[in-house]
Amino acid sequence: MKPTAIRQSLLLALYGSAALAAFPSGVMAQTTAPAAADSSMQSVSIVGSRRVGNTSATDTPVPVDTIPLTKAAEQGGQFDLAQTLTNISPSFNSTRQTGADGADLVDSAALRGLGSDQTLVLVNGKRRHTTALVNLFGARNRGNTGTDMNALPLLAIKDVQVLRDGAAAQYGSDAIAGVINVELKKSLGCESIAGFGEYSKHDGKNWLASAYCGVAVADGVLGITGEYQDRGRSNRAEPDNPRTIGDTKVKNQTVYVNGEFPAGPGKLYLTAGAQTRDASSAAWARGGIGSDDIPSRNSAAMYPEGFVPYINGDIDDRYATVGYRTRIGEWAGDFSQTYGYNRMRYTIAHTLNASIANLDAKGISPSQFDAGGFSFRQLTTNADFSRYYPEVLGGLNAAFGFEYRAENYKIFAGEPGSYIDADGVGVGGNAGSQGFPGFQPGDAADRNRHSSAAYLDFEADLSERTKLQAALRHERYSDFGSTTTAKLAGSFKATNDVLLRASASTGFRAPSLQQVYFSSTFTDFISGVPMDVVLAPNGGKVANAAGIPQLKEEKSKSYTLGLTWTPSKAVSVTADLYQIDIDGRIVLSGRFDADNYPALGSTLAALGVGQAQFFVNSIDTRTQGLDLTASHRMDIGGGKLATYVAMNFGRTEVTGVHAPAALAGFEDVLLSERERLFIEQGGPRRKATLDFDYTLGKLETDFRIVHYGPQTLGTFSGSPVPNQHYEAKTSADLSFTWSFTDKTKLTVGGTNIFNVHPTAQNPDETDNGFKYESVQFGLNGAAYFARVSHKF
Repeated sequence: MKPTAIRQSLLLALYGSAALAAFPSGVMAQTTAPAAADSSMQSVSIVGSRRVGNTSATDTPVPVDTIPLTKAAEQGGQFDLAQTLTNISPSFNSTRQTGADGADLVDSAALRGLGSDQTLVLVNGKRRHTTALVNLFGARNRGNTGTDMNALPLLAIKDVQVLRDGAAAQYGSDAIAGVINVELKKSLGCESIAGFGEYSKHDGKNWLASAYCGVAVADGVLGITGEYQDRGRSNRAEPDNPRTIGDTKVKNQTVYVNGEFPAGPGKLYLTAGAQTRDASSAAWARGGIGSDDIPSRNSAAMYPEGFVPYINGDIDDRYATVGYRTRIGEWAGDFSQTYGYNRMRYTIAHTLNASIANLDAKGISPSQFDAGGFSFRQLTTNADFSRYYPEVLGGLNAAFGFEYRAENYKIFAGEPGSYIDADGVGVGGNAGSQGFPGFQPGDAADRNRHSSAAYLDFEADLSERTKLQAALRHERYSDFGSTTTAKLAGSFKATNDVLLRASASTGFRAPSLQQVYFSSTFTDFISGVPMDVVLAPNGGKVANAAGIPQLKEEKSKSYTLGLTWTPSKAVSVTADLYQIDIDGRIVLSGRFDADNYPALGSTLAALGVGQAQFFVNSIDTRTQGLDLTASHRMDIGGGKLATYVAMNFGRTEVTGVHAPAALAGFEDVLLSERERLFIEQGGPRRKATLDFDYTLGKLETDFRIVHYGPQTLGTFSGSPVPNQHYEAKTSADLSFTWSFTDKTKLTVGGTNIFNVHPTAQNPDETDNGFKYESVQFGLNGAAYFARVSHKF
């Protein structure tokens, strides 16, 4: 079966006939094809390969999913990229948090049950920056810094390629779990989308307006996308619960451009985008006067009935790449400069500083504070070269390149009222803005580092049936030293229908600047009781007093073994086993206090806090799993039915805990059962998607079933209190699309139409204080939507 036919079968099964119309060409390698007779440069792309020329996704030595987003943008029930991919790709998980401070404002995303900072995200093959945020709460990605997928507008995206394999030897740090490459459009023509959705309880109203236009400029094409999204707050708290539990309120304004233009002997290309996000999440409720809450955290003059503080985030995200592809003799060259910036600034509203109120004759404090924030900037310079040798073996592609990356991380202190203890009483967290104490001058930071890298990459056809891929990469960091990684992958076409493939690689992840230097004192609620906690930076006095060593890189070994089977044009099946071993994994420690670690007690007392946490290279993990996909299409009842099923079975286990010498004997505090379960079962250990897409004339019906396996999470109280056990759950989405013309479509439908919720728990033992965590498919229940698309 021809590679193009294989790929068409997969696209039809998953995305319908529109996918073929939008993406008729084969998946290709991110490099520059050999010059044609007219010496024109043809840019091509597939993640995980630098090979020149056509390669089908089912012919690659490692598993790569290519997900066209045309249908999702025009007809999908999800209005952002992270939730869209969550409902399509079983190996991809994105959690929308609630009650998790800053983590509520940015949806974290990850592959294969690992951390969000162990997945590398590219845009048009170039490294994208991470957020400035460190996730501190919630069931997934605790202590991780990931990439904000929702900073990219859906309509700007051509497709998303998911490489389900370790690729640090090819792309550098963060690619332990895999790589996600987002390809942006640069095609002629204009289109627009308008959408509306809400939950069945008539909250969480979601408005979307988006437009794309590709225009001819200087013999090239410039694609421009503008998007506005307004998502309202939802609340699932019980009538007698004063808290707000649900989706964060979000307003996004996003603009992206992407283009390519002839320039001399080559082509100039550029990508640039910016998003501003105004987001607001609810913190824990503070009880009224006379309630069981600690009265020092409230003021009778301001909130006699209690109050809910709101953590408002002003997020600024920018990204730009400019580059030039040309030929240097027989070699293709690609030179680029990439800039990424993410800043989050907090304003805490509907709050007070009780210590200020205590000094005021009327018991009044300001009700809003600038609590400070943080930013992260990344500059990446690349020079890549490749050449194809048709006469060597059955064809050899050789590539090499260099990368230089400079990074900066800042923490901004808030206004004094957001953190000061004005009355000097030091009673149970009455100082600072309730809901989120501001960053203090002692937390402020302005830190830099740089790294340089060089790589070699070879891909060869050893015969008509056998392919081999090898890569070697060396990186040197200014703050912790150097590392070398390698990868070997190959495939063998056993028959015309069956391809066997395997890979083995070493990898690494450098500690993020955010993990090294983040510093904060915050209030947490443990079994409903407030407790002030310091998250101490690496190298600071608290970390040094606890004997926490300098952070170093995580090291990994990754193996895959799989096959693809394409017995006909209508059927395609893939299966891939994988194992990922990570040594020295960086985790957020458990909480140390004067009781479980007396040597630290005096230091904590001097800071006026009860507990301390640290980032530390303390554990080894092993992740094993199986990815399965199958697609089928057929004519039935005068229409066309496309069926697609994809499943991920994965299991992460902590295989070792290595306490620093000063903490020997305190391993159960360094990694408590609760923290271990966040690592092992922060995401479901199995996930499956079954999709039926039926088209009859102008009507298209899509029915998708998404199954989430069980999860077990820890409790605050620990043993003998039973852990939180979430039973397996299955949700379903249904939509109907009517094509008025080839250019105009209307879609109506629902997500989680049977209103399924996670298993109820004891709210005093959950991370967010609600009857269930932000797990599986979320906690909001059924939702309904409508959207209309039009092409000009």
